[in-house]
Amino acid sequence: MTQPERTQREWSIQELARAAGVTSRTLRHYGDVGVLPPSRTGANGMRFYDRDALVLLQRILLLRELGLGLPAIREVIAGQADTTDALRTHLELLELEQRQLGRRIEAVRTTIRKTEAGEELMAEEMFDGFDHTQYREEVIERWGRDAYESSDRWWREMTDEQRRDWQAVAGRLAAAWTAAAQAGADPAGERGLQLARRHVEWLGSIPGTPGHGAGEPDRGYVLGLADMYVADERFAANYGGPAGAEFVRAALRALLA
Repeated sequence: MTQPERTQREWSIQELARAAGVTSRTLRHYGDVGVLPPSRTGANGMRFYDRDALVLLQRILLLRELGLGLPAIREVIAGQADTTDALRTHLELLELEQRQLGRRIEAVRTTIRKTEAGEELMAEEMFDGFDHTQYREEVIERWGRDAYESSDRWWREMTDEQRRDWQAVAGRLAAAWTAAAQAGADPAGERGLQLARRHVEWLGSIPGTPGHGAGEPDRGYVLGLADMYVADERFAANYGGPAGAEFVRAALRALLA
């Protein structure tokens, strides 16, 4: 006797919106722009979503958190058909953020405990996970103490709002790199070279950068950084992982060839 075929579970648009923490209007918009079409539409116009649609929505929401717009998300999804590989990349980024957040939580706990106990506070403990100087030794070794101290002073003299603005620019650039790499763009093509030019301009805006004030950063400095992006997982994570870092390096090399 043959087993009856199992019916695949479906979620209505309201059920999916509630589970994902978005609105039904958002899901309809995703469908209208071709990012998340419904699995099927009922006779009454009701939209339904299957298992694959749920996985796709998870990817969309993760990419939105990286700051990508819907056109870029559509390119990323079209360029990376292997959903499992795409989610592994996202998982690497989330785990890195989790480790950094864990360090910050522990630093705050330590500050509370020592403050309540009247114990001496140690700066190294208080700012673990917050420290923008985490690459200090690499910078000094490669480009000298003056380069590090100039950029460090520039950072410390910023207001909180200026830091947030600068970090937002850096975040948008990293997200654009990630989207281009995952979409399978040619690093030596128009999109790759455009991003490389943006990246070089961004680096040149930082005091202490070799070549700062001379119109553009030193070529050797940029190419050295590109190698660091690939060699160090802390850098690579900014661009979606090792493959993204390889894409950035290839584009910068093509620009500066």
